[in-house]
Amino acid sequence: MRLISIVCFLLPAFVGASAVSQRVPDDRESTLPDAPSAQIYPTASSHQPQAQFIILLKRRSYCFPDLATTTAPLSAGQKFTLFLNDSISGQAIAVSAVSAGVEQGFNWLAGYGQGAKGYGKRFGASMARSASDSFFGTFLFATMLRQDPRFFVPRSPTFWQATKYSLLRVVITRSDSGAATVNSSGLLGPLAGEGLANLYLPIEDRTVGNTFVRYATDLGWHAAENLLRSYWPGITEHVLHPQRW
Repeated sequence: MRLISIVCFLLPAFVGASAVSQRVPDDRESTLPDAPSAQIYPTASSHQPQAQFIILLKRRSYCFPDLATTTAPLSAGQKFTLFLNDSISGQAIAVSAVSAGVEQGFNWLAGYGQGAKGYGKRFGASMARSASDSFFGTFLFATMLRQDPRFFVPRSPTFWQATKYSLLRVVITRSDSGAATVNSSGLLGPLAGEGLANLYLPIEDRTVGNTFVRYATDLGWHAAENLLRSYWPGITEHVLHPQRW
């Protein structure tokens, strides 16, 4: 049942994707904070869905700070900084706000109760789980396994290509050397985060079964977020009009 929450996140991505133009931004538009200009480079591996090109964004996005801005590998310190940015990003806040509302609506994590207090507890727990996921996946495991935790935006994908790429990136990532590899850090991070969550979630939700349900839901969220990441530069340029911000 908890996978219903994924639909809540997918719907705006579907709407945004259909409304966004597929053209690559012009280099002269580099003043836009979340829809900067792009350069086209060959990918490091032909096994990636977008075998010919990736888009490297020139300026960091607040909503998705993990969008790659360079092909150079990240140092351990840069991965730690990325974890901190991810933990307080617009995406983390929005997902936590939506998931807390869904959980309260279905009375999941019932030990938190209802009302504003119950919602606040669910929101705080969701933010904590997101931060734990990022700490383990983006920093600790990515550093230990020498993997790149960033998302490399595909070049002008069709909706089917973006969907396929978004799903694939859950299980496949880039190593620090640029080669395609199993996304061990991205798969182990949420699992470790959910294990840690059993220290503060209501007692009745600390079972092994509930832990793996939350873990499966986390992976579903990651796939949905990847789809939105694929279109984020175009969405911010053509829908959110970032030049007004």
